[in-house]
Amino acid sequence: MKKKSDPRHLRRRKLMQDLFSWQFQPDKKPTAKIQPIISTLPKIDKLIALSAPDRPIEEINKIDLSILRIAVFELIIDKGIPPKVVIDEAVELGKEYGSSSSAGFINGALGKLVQIKEIKT
Repeated sequence: MKKKSDPRHLRRRKLMQDLFSWQFQPDKKPTAKIQPIISTLPKIDKLIALSAPDRPIEEINKIDLSILRIAVFELIIDKGIPPKVVIDEAVELGKEYGSSSSAGFINGALGKLVQIKEIKT
């Protein structure tokens, strides 16, 4: 991430906010921008559980979970963005919105996911 005003960063920030809000009202119809993420949540959450086995999905901070879901979607399903960029953006969002341990947790989980996926491919 170069600047916090970068349009791609602003787009991810809005995605994270929408996904975070949706978690508290899952019966509400999701916006078109988060619908692709929500429709693949079982696969995304399974990958998050694989990359962060010491923390069950239910115990992950909702902000961190939203950030991880977007990043995993971009890394594994969308695949249009280089992994380094996805991880950097996710870590920056963790620093902006998460707790003091969010950035490290997000970086570790996504780094492990990239390693796992490289081994399996």
